[in-house]
Amino acid sequence: EKKTTLDQALRGVLGDLIVRNAFCLFVSNLCSTAGICSATTPFVLLGDVLDCLPLDLCDKIFSFVEENVSTWKSNSFYTAGKNYLLRMCNDLLRRLSKSQNTVFCGRIQLFLARLFPLSEKSGLNLQSQFNLDNITVFNKNEQESTLGQKHTEEKEDGMEVEEGEMGEDDGPAPSSIPIDYNLYRKFWTLQDYFRNPVQCYDKFSWMTFLKFSDETLAVFKSYKLDDMQASKRKLEELRASSGEHVYFAKFLTSEKLMDLQLSDSNFRRHILLQYLILFQYLKGQVKFKSSSCVLNDDQAAWIEETTKLVYQLLREIPPDGDKFAAMVEHILNTEENWNAWKNEGCPSFVKERYSIDDKPKRLTRKRQAPEDFLGKGPDRKIFMGNDELTRLWNLNHDNMEACKSDSREFMPSLDEFFAEAIEQADPANMVEEEYKVVRNANYGWRALRLLSRRSPHFFQPTNQKFKSLADYLDSMVSKLAKELPDIPSEEIKTGEEDDDDNGDNLLKDSNDSPSIQSKLVTNQQMDDVAAKLGAQWKNLASHFEMKAAELREIETDSEDVDMQAKLLLVAWQDREGTQATVENLVAALNATGFSQIADGLSENNYRR
Repeated sequence: EKKTTLDQALRGVLGDLIVRNAFCLFVSNLCSTAGICSATTPFVLLGDVLDCLPLDLCDKIFSFVEENVSTWKSNSFYTAGKNYLLRMCNDLLRRLSKSQNTVFCGRIQLFLARLFPLSEKSGLNLQSQFNLDNITVFNKNEQESTLGQKHTEEKEDGMEVEEGEMGEDDGPAPSSIPIDYNLYRKFWTLQDYFRNPVQCYDKFSWMTFLKFSDETLAVFKSYKLDDMQASKRKLEELRASSGEHVYFAKFLTSEKLMDLQLSDSNFRRHILLQYLILFQYLKGQVKFKSSSCVLNDDQAAWIEETTKLVYQLLREIPPDGDKFAAMVEHILNTEENWNAWKNEGCPSFVKERYSIDDKPKRLTRKRQAPEDFLGKGPDRKIFMGNDELTRLWNLNHDNMEACKSDSREFMPSLDEFFAEAIEQADPANMVEEEYKVVRNANYGWRALRLLSRRSPHFFQPTNQKFKSLADYLDSMVSKLAKELPDIPSEEIKTGEEDDDDNGDNLLKDSNDSPSIQSKLVTNQQMDDVAAKLGAQWKNLASHFEMKAAELREIETDSEDVDMQAKLLLVAWQDREGTQATVENLVAALNATGFSQIADGLSENNYRR
């Protein structure tokens, strides 16, 4: 009751004090640390303050939040306040403009990065989604363009001026880069591909991207920025005039600025860097990328050549082009490691400490046995304490070699054991069914043990249903007769020729191909199963014994039921590792009542 009373009192006086300073927040922080009020009180007060203050005052209050990030990460505050802080920061980001409040947005993102650990999945783009709302607007109507009229107006103005009235230095400087509406349209159209790189996997979109990119890079290559000293001098003048660096979150797409933009070194670096980021995504291995998003050989070769050209253009852009290109290459190589970490399921970077009990114990030295006991005496004889045991033990100096001797091989070969059964299976011998050895229960038991040790057919799947052990052995005898070289298989016809129609033709050449059940589940198979499961994926999740927290995380990551089913299968694959095989997935589907999906998965696997 005392904590509740103090919580309400702090919230009551907050409105009068917070406008002047952050004294009330500081007091609530101290009270929470001392245990006088609830641990969530500072975060509730922060949310109330930031909701009712304008953005300029929110900027000052957020400085208090940034300075106490180590306090929020402590054990007494982190568990109780991490959700409050995340909600507070998201509310602020919704109020802020990314183009006008860029610095404030960046401070909030940096604060969240410092607050949460790297392995916190709530701050990761696990599915590699793109910000499709970032649309670059430009003039798409050629009739409204002023680029074609610029040269005509200059020509008419020149006709009105008499010769000698204007010197060459007084006239406008001609554009170093010829710009028309086609170049303007193609150049800014490329921003749509940078916004959504998945378009590049479409055949027609790729041809458009290829054509526009070649023309744009040709302009960059033909018209280079060689005045390095002038660029350095201009950069120094900007730094001297204003200490702050001017940053624009959106491109300015006015036609009148096109010439100045193409002549600006920073603008060229932005465009070329977008190319490198796009190429890295197209070539990289992304876990949640669709199976259809694959580059062909021509596309991969073009990307490889264009990447070299882009790095060459970056090195030629002043100032310090070589250093900038090397830095960009280093950053992109580091990004590959982050992509691999994300594909592995974002494992934690914190390693568990080994306790003292886990250290290997020091082996104690044992007293050496007498030489006669170890067989190191004159006659190299080992005494076992009994004459008969000593005789048996010393029959051979190397007991392992004695165990591998041919005389110790008691298991017969397949052709020797089944020779009689194969002979009886021949219709020409006219042996009645009741007199065949396969009808003998003792023979059948020994035959199963031998098949499990010597024949791969014992573990192969089959769609046949056998009524008795004798019927199964008849089927195995017919298959062995076809493989054994000593007995012609054409003479044996036991009525099992229709096995190929039932899928048993997959059994041949089994020694040369891996077992079907040992194949891991592929990405395409998971896509097919997820599409068929749909909204019923939770039934399979209960069989996988997924935790409630994992189910909530799957539902939070995507609202699409097909994607949720795919996320479930991916989580199961990450957990099982090498045990995530088609056989185990089929068994799980059958156990949960999805027998049709399991049959379809098995049939597709057999075809492959």
